[in-house]
Amino acid sequence: MNEIDYTPPKVWAWDEESGGKWAGVNRPIAGPTHEKVLPVGDAPLQLYSLGTPNGVKIAVMLEELLAMGKADAAYDLHIIKIGKGEQFGSDFVKLNPNSKIPVLLDRSKSPAQSVFESCAILFYLAEKYDALLPGDVTNRTECLSWLFWQESSASFLGGGFGHFYRYAPYPMKYPINRYAMETKRQLDVLDRHLAEREHMCASGYSIADIAIWSWYGRLAMGDVYDAEEFLDTASYTHVLRWAKAIMQREGVQKGLAAYP
Repeated sequence: MNEIDYTPPKVWAWDEESGGKWAGVNRPIAGPTHEKVLPVGDAPLQLYSLGTPNGVKIAVMLEELLAMGKADAAYDLHIIKIGKGEQFGSDFVKLNPNSKIPVLLDRSKSPAQSVFESCAILFYLAEKYDALLPGDVTNRTECLSWLFWQESSASFLGGGFGHFYRYAPYPMKYPINRYAMETKRQLDVLDRHLAEREHMCASGYSIADIAIWSWYGRLAMGDVYDAEEFLDTASYTHVLRWAKAIMQREGVQKGLAAYP
């Protein structure tokens, strides 16, 4: 059936795979699909993740903390192969009922503290180590505003543009145009903002930069979805300047290199 001729049923039913790269692991129900024990290393922090933008955020944050001399931010990284459905293993679902990476397990506490959702992990680590999050109300509020901006905006970039441009079973004009427009609007928001400052927040480099760079900075540099030409990211000169500067940070480079 041609997509133009599609009429939604009165009640949707999961009677076939949707197609595309992730069709084999997408499903409309939660919970584990199989029993699987997660590996646990010796470090205080255990990170269960993959080198996606959200996964990169946390490795970068941990490496930044280590670069600052926070020795107790040592971590073990365990790769969760989401293409093989490892996020639906029983132990992983106990740590994150939403079955998404990344997940952090803080074993320095008793009982161990699990944290899921990448921005929540960034916030947790920033508070735990008193780093990369301003302490005064004004600057802290600005930082959290941009952190939550990324959390709410990236679904349009990843689940919207990235999916239909890169992973859908065939090109579809309407969703690609719809999400390309929104992605470019978001890049313009960042470009206008960064025209007046070096980092996302007036207080300097913070978890807001880490979160936004992992998605939008790497998108602008061509590291996400291979879409820099299509989106003309070279025209967002302030975003590119900011993205390239952050890329030079030792913690950022080590965070990227952490993933095989």
